[in-house]
Amino acid sequence: MPASDVILMGFTASFCASLGTAAGSLGVFAIRRLSRRMEDGLLSLAAGIMLAATFFSLLLPALEYASADYQSDPLGGLAVATGTLLGAFTLFAIHQYVPHEHFISGREGGDNYKLGRIWLFVTAITLHNFPEGLAVGVGFAGGELDNGITLAIGIGLQNFPEGLAVAVALLSVGYSAGKSALIGILSGLVEPVGGLIGAIAVSSAAVLMPWALAFAAGAMLFIISDEIIPETHNNGNQNLATFTLLTGFVIMMLLDTSL
Repeated sequence: MPASDVILMGFTASFCASLGTAAGSLGVFAIRRLSRRMEDGLLSLAAGIMLAATFFSLLLPALEYASADYQSDPLGGLAVATGTLLGAFTLFAIHQYVPHEHFISGREGGDNYKLGRIWLFVTAITLHNFPEGLAVGVGFAGGELDNGITLAIGIGLQNFPEGLAVAVALLSVGYSAGKSALIGILSGLVEPVGGLIGAIAVSSAAVLMPWALAFAAGAMLFIISDEIIPETHNNGNQNLATFTLLTGFVIMMLLDTSL
């Protein structure tokens, strides 16, 4: 498949995935407030989808590409392990230097502090959307149409609760429903940027395919482990969070095996 086609598919699919954020953001017109229980459940569902996408659509293809490239399963596994850790450490470094707020936790304070905290939350969601777009883009490595489409569907599904959370959070500090929805939609538009970069990387140099797939997987695993799971298990809803995560994992696993 021509490199230009891979790039176009990666960009288009990541843009379509970002529409999940847009759809969730528009939900603010129907849902004006999320309970903590609902927020934990929705974000855990998203985490489960991300977790399955990481394994079935990123790490497994990465191992296959790496083993073929290096003509050795151990060397291929080492390359994928290194790429995964690089992705995780990159996200860790970004989190250290870019101000952001975790999904749910945070000190209570006055209106000005709350407003600032909400914008840090929006920044966090935007930061998380980039590796998700990157994952969709690199999912088309080698012209793997089915793999890329499956990733785009899974990421699009898990974007819905994130978009809704952003819009409802902004509504809670006095923004209108229309402005809250618009900002939520804009927070998802970093995904096509990530998708374009990922697609260009894997189409420009075949040797980068397993590394790019593993890097995206590591970035997503960091988000799941560092952000979503601790946050959704910190409010007394850990049983709900566990089973909604498992539900999301199963949904994405079925999508991956069916498409």
